[in-house]
Amino acid sequence: MSSTPRIALLAGATGLVGRELVRRLLVDPAYARVHALVRRATSGLATDARLVIHAHDFARLDSVPKADDVYIALGTTIKVAGSQEAFRKVDHDFVVATARAARAAGAKRLAVVSALGADARSRIFYNRVKGEMQDAVAQLGYESVTIAQPSMLVGDRAALGQPVRAGEVWADRLLSPLKALVPRSVRPIAAGDVAAALIAATLEGRPGLRTLSSAQMQGASRR
Repeated sequence: MSSTPRIALLAGATGLVGRELVRRLLVDPAYARVHALVRRATSGLATDARLVIHAHDFARLDSVPKADDVYIALGTTIKVAGSQEAFRKVDHDFVVATARAARAAGAKRLAVVSALGADARSRIFYNRVKGEMQDAVAQLGYESVTIAQPSMLVGDRAALGQPVRAGEVWADRLLSPLKALVPRSVRPIAAGDVAAALIAATLEGRPGLRTLSSAQMQGASRR
């Protein structure tokens, strides 16, 4: 890892994983500055001289601040978005546009939050969109690409002013008592573990494409 302080660019700073990324990037000595791209003015993000917040229209993302490392945690659900088309716009188009603009600005390392089951050939719309996004960002010329594929995320969405996702809540309630019997790859995972694993992998900077499963990310925040 280089000892020269790095600059991070983060898109999706207001979500479960995004908030964890902000918090962890700001305490990591490897980073001197964090640029956070948000879709609208927001409150609740950390107050820190190293954090610079930029309100951007992701549908018209012509340029972004220069950075060494890019973290993208943009995402929604079809229910929240209102349609499959609107969902694809956020989880595919906005992600790819951000990664492309950051690469054009000189970024060399990319970390993206995707999902378990992502597959461009899947018959399931959600999984197919995630898979197509992964394929697209992998072709943008980054030296290092890390893609997190978490199962259900655990975190307090209500505290962030987000709609509670019933599937996440029930998965955590039903599977927690059976945790030892549930394969690590499909266990609900804390957003902090996902964020910690992405930062560690990005700073490691292994060349090429790397995917991280929930099993690989479990407990990352405690390492």
